[in-house]
Order: sequence, then structure tokens, then C-alpha cells
Amino acid sequence: MAETVTGRVLRVLAAFSAERPELGLTELSRRAHLPLSTTHRLVGELSEWGALERGTDGRYRVGLRLWEVGALAPRGLGLRESAMPFLEDLYEVTRQNVQLAVLDGTDVVFVERISGRGAVNVITRVGGRLPLHATGVGLVLLAYAPPELQEQVLASPLKRYTERTMCDPDELRRALAEVRRTGVAVSDRQIELISLSVAAPVRGVQDEVVAALSVVVPAETSDARAYVPVVRAAARGISRVLGAPEPRRR
Repeated sequence: MAETVTGRVLRVLAAFSAERPELGLTELSRRAHLPLSTTHRLVGELSEWGALERGTDGRYRVGLRLWEVGALAPRGLGLRESAMPFLEDLYEVTRQNVQLAVLDGTDVVFVERISGRGAVNVITRVGGRLPLHATGVGLVLLAYAPPELQEQVLASPLKRYTERTMCDPDELRRALAEVRRTGVAVSDRQIELISLSVAAPVRGVQDEVVAALSVVVPAETSDARAYVPVVRAAARGISRVLGAPEPRRR
């Protein structure tokens, strides 16, 4: 079946990444696997609408109009608005990286992050993705995900980021059971050796897990247990605003 115009447009937009936020027309054509003439036409239409912007150097970047539309996504908009006061409070207490993430397929997507100048370095960014098995928020979301998704992740190749990344399915299965038992996840130096994260679930009206909240702290000088109460409290506060049942009803 021939590719639609919509499919070609999406390929142009997908050519941009965090590593390559600005692209020239020829590079866009190559990364989108489209003829230069087709790319030129689509880029012109996208720029006219505001989905792309052209810099003075002739290179293109994602435009504000596309960001405005993306910001309307219900899972991100209402969740972020409800969560921000609690994220800010958690940041004030810890002065470290505070993150909010949702499940999308077999990835974690970060919808908000607060970070201070003195916080430990992290590779996450708003709108960025990471795998479920190697992050604190990912472990939370995977632990409460449907069984079929859990089995899909457990059966797939698990990328190793450091020597501490959980890549053994049996080990990961035990870790997910522990998350469900305790209501908290600790990812210790799984993404980077300098950091660990403590995460907890955020629940919605039906008591379903709709997001995960975490704080990322220096691995060398931090005791993960010290952060568990404040992370849990922040997650419960957001859940309460979202209309989740009180914990005793679970």
C-alpha cells in the first residue's frame, strides 16, 4: 500500500531528536528517507502552519505551534497541573531532580522535571523516553502494568546501561513483585553510576496507576530509604487531587 501524505509528514517530524534538534533540508530528506523535492514541499507547508521554524542559518527546528498542540494531550496537561505543587514541594525538600513520568508502549515518557543547579546530573528531559526496566519510574509503571505488557518487556532484550542494570528477566520479575509489595521502587545506579532514584505510583479515579513520581539523588552520598516517605507523600498528594480513593479502601 502506498504511503499517505500524513505518513510522510510524520516521517519529517520524526527526523528531529534531542541530539539533532535542528536540521538542514538535505539532512531532513536523508533522515526522513524522502526525496529532496518531497521534503522541500512538506517542510514548506509545515513551516507555513507553524509546526516547523526556519532559522537565519537555513536550518529547521520544531515550531511553537506544534508544541502548543502537544501540550493539550490530556494525560500530560491535567496531570502536570495537578502535580506541580507537589513536585515543587518535593524539590524544596530534596533540592534534587524531581520527575513525573507516564507509560507509553514499552517506554517511560517524562512529562515534567524540576532540577536545581546543585542536583546530580541526569540524562532525562521533558518529552524524553527511557526503557521501563532501568528507571525508578519505569519499574513502578511496569509493576502495575497489564500482565501482557509485563511479559512483553520481560521477553524482549533488556538494554544494559551500567553493570548494575537489571537485564535478567527473573531478577526483574522479583523486583516488580517487591514494588507491588512495598509501593515504592529504587533504581540504584542502573542508568548512570552516579545516581539512584526513588519512585512511587500516582493513581487515578479508578485507583489505577496513571503515572510515577521520582526523585533522583547522588548514589555515593544518599540513603534511598531516607527519601521514601517524602516521595510517597508527594505521590499520594497528587493521587488525591486526581480523585484516587483513599489508601485504606484499596
